[in-house]
Amino acid sequence: MPKFYSSYLLFFILLNFCAFGQKKTLQAKYTNESINIDGKITEEAWKTAPLATDFIMYEPDNGKPISESKKTDVKILYDNTAIYVSAILYDDQPTQISRELTNRDEFGVADVFSIFVNGNNDGQQDFRFFVSAAGVQMDCLATETSEDYNWDAIWDSKVKITDIGWVVEMKIPYAALRFSKAAKQTWGLNFTREIKRGDQDQIYTWSFVDAKIGAVITQEGILEGIENIKTPTRLFFIPYTSAYYQKDDYAADKTFKVGMDIKYGINDAFTLDAILVPDFGQTKFDNAILNLEPFEQQFDENRAFFTEATDLFSKGNLFYSRRIGGEPTTEPIVAANEEVTEYPSSTDLLNAVKVSGRTEKGLGIGVLNAITEKTFATIENTDTGETRKEVIEPLVNYNVLVLDQRFNQNSSVSLINTSTVRNGDFRDANVSGLLFDLNTKANTYKLSGDFKYSTVKNNDFYSLLNNGLENYDGYKTQLSFAKTSGKYRYMFSGKYLSENYDINDLGIIFVNNYHSGYAEMSYRIVNPTKNFNSFKASQNINLEIQNTTGKFQEAWYQAKFSAINKKNQYWEGKIQANLFDRYNFYEPRVYGEYVFVPKSFVSYLYFASNDNKKFSIDIDGSIEKFNEDGRIIYAISPAISNRFSDKFSLSYNLIYTRKVNDRGWVGFDGDDIIFAERNREIVDHYFTGKYSITNKMSLNLVARYYWSYAENHEFLTLQDNGHLTTNTTYDKNKNRNFNSWNFDFSYSWWFAPGSELAVLYRNYALESTNIVEKNIQSNLDNVFDTNLTSIFSISLRYYIDYNSLRSKR
Repeated sequence: MPKFYSSYLLFFILLNFCAFGQKKTLQAKYTNESINIDGKITEEAWKTAPLATDFIMYEPDNGKPISESKKTDVKILYDNTAIYVSAILYDDQPTQISRELTNRDEFGVADVFSIFVNGNNDGQQDFRFFVSAAGVQMDCLATETSEDYNWDAIWDSKVKITDIGWVVEMKIPYAALRFSKAAKQTWGLNFTREIKRGDQDQIYTWSFVDAKIGAVITQEGILEGIENIKTPTRLFFIPYTSAYYQKDDYAADKTFKVGMDIKYGINDAFTLDAILVPDFGQTKFDNAILNLEPFEQQFDENRAFFTEATDLFSKGNLFYSRRIGGEPTTEPIVAANEEVTEYPSSTDLLNAVKVSGRTEKGLGIGVLNAITEKTFATIENTDTGETRKEVIEPLVNYNVLVLDQRFNQNSSVSLINTSTVRNGDFRDANVSGLLFDLNTKANTYKLSGDFKYSTVKNNDFYSLLNNGLENYDGYKTQLSFAKTSGKYRYMFSGKYLSENYDINDLGIIFVNNYHSGYAEMSYRIVNPTKNFNSFKASQNINLEIQNTTGKFQEAWYQAKFSAINKKNQYWEGKIQANLFDRYNFYEPRVYGEYVFVPKSFVSYLYFASNDNKKFSIDIDGSIEKFNEDGRIIYAISPAISNRFSDKFSLSYNLIYTRKVNDRGWVGFDGDDIIFAERNREIVDHYFTGKYSITNKMSLNLVARYYWSYAENHEFLTLQDNGHLTTNTTYDKNKNRNFNSWNFDFSYSWWFAPGSELAVLYRNYALESTNIVEKNIQSNLDNVFDTNLTSIFSISLRYYIDYNSLRSKR
């Protein structure tokens, strides 16, 4: 090799080592000047602030420097109240900058700038603040495994489109961050810029993030220069008032509520959140389904208090917040001449409080406590007409405690405890868990695992009647080892759950009493190829064996891939072979019984078109064929979306499933367990519309119509060996036809930071019968002919900063 080229190659290697081998550092500059967040960056302090530039591509071409035409320059100022961020995002095609208006925390099709801040510089959690070219704010709490967009901070931003690109100015109060009380602060820091245009989505970062390394947060740069700040008191009041008018076919009702949420910063690291007189009337509706499974339906959490900043409480998956205020846990005992005339579907939350934060040495502490009200069922004597009340859920105290110690920038050990204490002679429960997540210094290998122990004490007669156990304990343990970097990666995992492991008082678990082994190997590209911007392929094998019988619950091999091609279209596919006969230990609804499930083969394919275009389509489909005559499951889910303008968009999603010769439990006949061979169809229509008047004001429409039926054509009796035989004497009507309708039309105006006026019109209805109706129009008529409930509500929330009150005084 000629000397000139050898020297050039050596220089290039050294340049890359300097650029990528050490962390970038930015100095924040103190200012006494008042910074006006107007997107103009005209204050004198900005002129001398140090500059962060030379962004590097993260996706799709990892490591490629940003072009001069897209140069990005960022600066940070600070005072005793907040940090201030200015960014000039150059663009040689300013008229092509994507800027769809969306609701808060929805990215849409828009260019985005963001700042990632880690106040503890522990490499494990970011506070992320995004602003789109349309001026829409998004924010989240992020770890290596999750991004929590339910967390909403109060901060200010402004963007301006110019003839050289676009400009961002942000003010992030210290109240929106968490950091130590050190005189000299050292924070983890990164900036990102996302460009959505044509056939590519490009993401650039200021501090280079090597895609071959699984950990992202540990590769952030450093923010220095923030010294001797005197942060203001973090005390915020969010009073609210709401009014509801509800009407159905039988009655009308008016409700007026007044309450308050409180947020108090115990110090710069710990925060207390409290609900006084909760109101969840405008939360998103639950998607009701025809549930023929042996397990309860699991719902998403839509209540802000239980979704915001709950990363600590979600560790170990021991906390399912819908337990708080959920269904009563017991049923009343009635005589032969009595019937239950009123059984509430939920319990009322009296109050809730949580404290969370992290010490300077990396110890995270989280405490959550909630109390629900005593709940009664109404029972009527059918002979005399007299009624009586019976407690179906007493006063209940729920508590969650989490201690999470982080170390070495990428590892942690956690201790979790959840407890449910019911007043009086009712069931109590306690669960404790120890977790660890250990990574090598280079984030190449990971060893993780847990040990969890549950204790249940049944004091009430109904619980004893239900499972025959007064007190019982159980445990679960798991150990995993993985290679987490490079193009080729792998993971091995094993776990054991004992027969009486039960976390369902404050968590949720469906299956226990088994041990399992799992293995995965994967390959991915880091930089684009001729055909793909990204590509990943993996193979997995999973075996689950029931402890008592030694029979397989699950046994499958899976191969799958995901890819983004040069047209920015996403493809995903999977084949799964369920290699052995399996047994379901829950479908029979009787302890110790099980039903045979034959071998099967699954194929799945998903396609999503380029969503940068105004019209986009997603579609996925799957087929599962069982090794049993005529038994098959088809599923298809098309979705279309049209962005008529940057303000107005509509989308429609259909989820269709057909199960032919499905087999499932339908009831009991004396000591016999009765199954049915049946055909099932599930049709779920989901329609959404959005019109954004401004980046703080919008109209939103969500409509859902769900229809499902189960039509039995042969009854079967479960045998002791798990197989089914024909039953010719069982003649009960166990068919099911279920319709559900939900409609929400809302107006939202964020008229000040953290303050919102919301108006909602909602109607909904349910219809359930054992008469199968296969005509879609007849089903629609039936559900609208039932008791259609309509609700009109207005809610006003106002965010008050204690410091603003003090300054005015």
